[in-house]
Amino acid sequence: MTKTFRALLGATALCSVGAIASAETITIATVNNGDMIRMQGYTDQFTAQTGIEVEWVTLEENTLRQRVTTDITTNGGQFDIMTIGMYEAPIWGANGWLIALDDLSEEYDVDDILPAMAGGLSHDGTLYAAPFYGESSMVMYRTDLMEAAGLEMPASPTWEFIAEAAAAMTDRDNDINGICLRGKAGWGEGGAFINAMANSFGARVVDENWVAQLDSEAWANTLNFYKNMMDASGPTGYATNGFNENLSLFNQGKCGMWIDATVAASFVTNPNDSEVADSVGFALAPNTGLGKNGNWLWAWALAIPAGTQQEAAAKQFIEWATSKEYIELVAANEGWANVPPGARQSLYDNPEYQAVPFAQMTLDSILSADPNNPTVDPVPYTGIQFMAIPEFAGFWTEVSQEFSAAYAGQQTVEEALAKGQAIVNEALEGAGYQ
Repeated sequence: MTKTFRALLGATALCSVGAIASAETITIATVNNGDMIRMQGYTDQFTAQTGIEVEWVTLEENTLRQRVTTDITTNGGQFDIMTIGMYEAPIWGANGWLIALDDLSEEYDVDDILPAMAGGLSHDGTLYAAPFYGESSMVMYRTDLMEAAGLEMPASPTWEFIAEAAAAMTDRDNDINGICLRGKAGWGEGGAFINAMANSFGARVVDENWVAQLDSEAWANTLNFYKNMMDASGPTGYATNGFNENLSLFNQGKCGMWIDATVAASFVTNPNDSEVADSVGFALAPNTGLGKNGNWLWAWALAIPAGTQQEAAAKQFIEWATSKEYIELVAANEGWANVPPGARQSLYDNPEYQAVPFAQMTLDSILSADPNNPTVDPVPYTGIQFMAIPEFAGFWTEVSQEFSAAYAGQQTVEEALAKGQAIVNEALEGAGYQ
């Protein structure tokens, strides 16, 4: 692997590797997030260095999850590399569905991966996916609108302050919403956001005996607070907005605040993407004073399904795309603010990156997220915005659909929570947890 990795960087053995790999093509499934799309723009350099052609299948987040899950569970063989996250990697690795990444080259420096990311992408100490970028979530806000409202954002705000500030910044006549948040159905879309938010309200999906807790006062407080705030200060149709929709609204100057993935910081501060790039501030995700902030922990990572016929070529690509050298490539072409964040310690040790305005807040948010202790009261699962069990994706997608229906006014919050309670208990009882 050492020789191969050097080859792909153009340092040594370029001709021999290129000749061997010239007929190879790998197919990669990925999410339509900005950093992934940016990576595709550099793929020609990887092909030039290795001779390996790359075909991309770029999908919306919910669709990606459905496609790769179907393919991996049926051994469909459509993809040589899949973009997956901290939920899938340890479960699929344990099932033998992924090829272990335990033989990456010395130059790759696997020990440089942030422990929070490596741990979340491993099973029994074996890495099954390499993080392209890592993230938590945080508050991104318009400093000009906050100042005009006569308010000052705390470094660690409460949800009460967020609601107050959202109301103060809302200007319907000028199409400015005080706050934009995910409401879109999907366990990793609106379902992820509300679960992380619920943690900060003292809620939990199940108790220590795996009995659903969606009928609790803490869950009612979470959903009612969310819906009341969004109805008062959020955009029309927020029940169908996910990451990309809210990113677009924020960059058009239509959101006073947006609480979402830390990775968005590079886009909202990029004058090529954002109309408000010069007036964006950052803060930790909100809390209610109970000791938990409403932030998550995630990595979009590259993994190799066990059914691939292109394992060696796939590993070459993963080493290239998640390497220190790739980060330097993006920095040289697009500036340090636009490199994939949150994956490597060396990035945060770099003085040039430390000067990026959101770098420290991103790291602080990642380090404050504790998937082993995600809730105020004890739970039998790990994971913050998800439960690290195979059944979670199915039942939480259903629950998120009920929540989105409540946001849209198609049913009450109480009805949504009652249905969610039944969905969770039925799934966990059927799977033998109860």
